[in-house]
Amino acid sequence: MSVVGFDFGNENCLVAVARQRGIDVVLNDESKRETPAIVCFGEKQRFIGTAGAASTMTNPKNSISQIKRLIGRPFSDPELQRDLKSLPYAVSEGPDGFPLIHARYLGEMRTFTPTQVLGMVLSNLKEIAEKNLNTAVVDCCIGIPVYFTDLQRRAVLDAATIAGLHPLRLFHETTATALAYGIYKTDLPESDQMNVAFVDVGHASMQVCIVGYKKGQLKVLAHAFDRSLGGRDFDEALFTHFAAKFKDEYKIDVYQNARACLRLRAACEKLKKVLSANPEAPLNIECLMEEKDVRGYIKRDEFEQISLPILDRVKKPLEKALHDAGLSVENVHTVEVIGSASRIPSVFKILTEFFGKEPRRTMNASECVSRGCALQCAILSPTFKVREFQVKFKDHGLYKL
Repeated sequence: MSVVGFDFGNENCLVAVARQRGIDVVLNDESKRETPAIVCFGEKQRFIGTAGAASTMTNPKNSISQIKRLIGRPFSDPELQRDLKSLPYAVSEGPDGFPLIHARYLGEMRTFTPTQVLGMVLSNLKEIAEKNLNTAVVDCCIGIPVYFTDLQRRAVLDAATIAGLHPLRLFHETTATALAYGIYKTDLPESDQMNVAFVDVGHASMQVCIVGYKKGQLKVLAHAFDRSLGGRDFDEALFTHFAAKFKDEYKIDVYQNARACLRLRAACEKLKKVLSANPEAPLNIECLMEEKDVRGYIKRDEFEQISLPILDRVKKPLEKALHDAGLSVENVHTVEVIGSASRIPSVFKILTEFFGKEPRRTMNASECVSRGCALQCAILSPTFKVREFQVKFKDHGLYKL
């Protein structure tokens, strides 16, 4: 029996497997731990994962990404409508009121549902796990955001069925992180509860989870989230800034060219990462459009200034989680930050000021969800003996799917 955990993210996916000696995050064919969540449709074949990401720049209108934002959501959803504005591919409303993705594949225009595309992504992740384990993979645990609706959860289960997978459980990403954090701790208190706040600022959303630990168990005290607050919002702030600057300086409008938009967004994402470690950063793109090379420059202070509307929203989920847990800041013993956008200094500064203590990075920011899902799968599997560890919710006792 396979024991596998899948973390399908908005941008990247990870696969973790349980072995007798512990949990391993496995490598894909390119010897990378992270696999892009992209399906690129071509004239003769489709490219999934790393191969799909490599084809994105040359074939933007047929490269389907950010599928996690589309799955299980009605086309009329205001958040979905906002997301569609930044996507390079065409999406329309289907007869059932849900999104339909349009792409040119095998020489003709075709339509796909987000569930079908996610099924392709999960099939690719399944192949990665099977190559590593040298056995068929069927049983698994899949990480999902805590804010997913029942429709979205069912859509993920349908996508797993398309991929030939049987999820033993859909596991909240923050709960998976809490499990991966707590199960290895040998110094958990017998009677007094140790409260830990997990703050996950990912590519497209922010989730906060407050967990109480005792020996052999964790209790989820509260969840809070902002569905549309993540690293891509900071990318978009930089993108808007430079798009306006280049229109003024170079008389080019990147909004009129899908490939130019993709290239500028990719450059802005790299710029954001450079600014996380440096006080200033340059932006240079050769032949962005109309055969013009563009140059830009920005300081971290200026970046934080244009990001203020985004940074102002960071505190709300933190306040709600504390309120729902019935705790004060002093009752939180440790703060753990994960997620790609948690590396942004201004976000880290807000968390430090709010909790009155510096957040810790003891967990791998990218791998903890997949590890937690693999651990949960191992707990449910009869083939593995795992240390007794219960996962409880504040009001509902033991966690059930």
